[in-house]
Amino acid sequence: MKIGFDNDKYVRIQSEHIRERISQFDGKLYLELGGKLFDDHHASRVLPGFKPDSKLQMLEKLSNSIEIVIVISAEDIEANKMRADLGITYDEDVLRLREAFMQRQFMVGSVVITHYTGQRAADNFRLRLQRMGIKTYIHYLIEGYPHNVALIASDEGFGKNEFVDTQRPLVIVTAPGPGSGKMAVCLSQLYNENKRGVRAGYAKFETFPVWNLPLKHQVNVAYEAATADLNDVNMIDPFHLDAYGKVAVNYNRDIEIYPVLNALFEGIYGTNPYKSPTDMGVNMVGFCISDNEVCCRASEAEIIRRYYAATNKMADGACNDSEVHKIQMLFNQLKITTDNRRCTVAAKQRKKDSGHTSAAIELEDGTIITSQSSPLLGCCAALLLNVTKHLAGIDHEVKLIPQSMIEPIQKTKIECLGAHNPRLHTDEVLVALSVLSPHDENCRKALESLPKLRGCQIHCMVMLSEVDRKILKKLGCDLTCEPIRKR
Repeated sequence: MKIGFDNDKYVRIQSEHIRERISQFDGKLYLELGGKLFDDHHASRVLPGFKPDSKLQMLEKLSNSIEIVIVISAEDIEANKMRADLGITYDEDVLRLREAFMQRQFMVGSVVITHYTGQRAADNFRLRLQRMGIKTYIHYLIEGYPHNVALIASDEGFGKNEFVDTQRPLVIVTAPGPGSGKMAVCLSQLYNENKRGVRAGYAKFETFPVWNLPLKHQVNVAYEAATADLNDVNMIDPFHLDAYGKVAVNYNRDIEIYPVLNALFEGIYGTNPYKSPTDMGVNMVGFCISDNEVCCRASEAEIIRRYYAATNKMADGACNDSEVHKIQMLFNQLKITTDNRRCTVAAKQRKKDSGHTSAAIELEDGTIITSQSSPLLGCCAALLLNVTKHLAGIDHEVKLIPQSMIEPIQKTKIECLGAHNPRLHTDEVLVALSVLSPHDENCRKALESLPKLRGCQIHCMVMLSEVDRKILKKLGCDLTCEPIRKR
């Protein structure tokens, strides 16, 4: 896709800015890491050119000074909250993150379970971590948080939390997702470090919202869509406006927590080095957008993708009406509809013309390829064959997989495996192509074209099976589905 973000510039100036922030404090700095570190796919979608692991590459330069603390909410453990982009629960993602950090030679010191009120699932997870030899700490839910400053900054508030023992000067506090309690862990550590006579600092490394872009810029609105389930709201930072007379964008949770941080810093140092929640951040993304139009269009596509994800959850029985309504409100703000995504329009048209379940993909160069279901193939399995033939320069009339091979597979699915749908799924099509490829040059060329699907946009007119969704995700496609179940 067209590039709208200068990733090399970002890595350079972001790392310089973090070094400057570290130098402002002596001995210990807690750096809250918002968003994803290894795989920030949201950022890479709304800022084409942003590499999902660019933040990690930057921090690797400081790895000898860094210690990682991973935070997870007991409420998310209890609710089995999922990372939609990876299809795993938050507790499993804690273990994935820990392993990924350690493979990159980062020190992972401990895991902190926040918002604890005695949840049995949290107790079980803590026991599991302890059996694995992982240091684990409990931070409690504080009544009136974040507004009851007197209680929070006391021995009955932060003082009640278990103190996280850290060894290195730069402590990166991260989590599987938003709302995990990362900032509260940092603030709790500042309070308890001070009780132990240690001067510690705090900074926030968060990508969105982008503080120096307009409040209703598409990139910032896409962040609201991404956090619609949390009901996050982008706001003008009133503290920044009052202190400097300049407009800066932040979000409600940071603005709400600022008085707590202000009171804590004043209690520790006598003065607060930060005059606003925006001052706490070290985000330089807004200085690295190279093509604003490209990022705006990509962000609109992301908002549409988030809308379909929310409506699909609703079709699965989730009570997320408010999430859907909020994204619809964002549609109205930007004056967009689902028809702003080209593959969505193409899939709808193919269904209208054919009368069959259909799908469409937009390729890197803007080419649209469509497909429809048949007695042999599901619409996305057919789409894979159509698009790989196009990319490999194979005539559309060529049948890559002969019917004589498909029918025995269908017979096995129905008669032996008890399946109700005889049509081949995407994984079965790829296996068939693989079997044929040693003796069929077209099948080999089709398989070799698969990497070109990464980053492409797909829309399907029905909700796909789990296996189809996983295959398309592994191929790197951004998939949306109409909230309609297969019959």
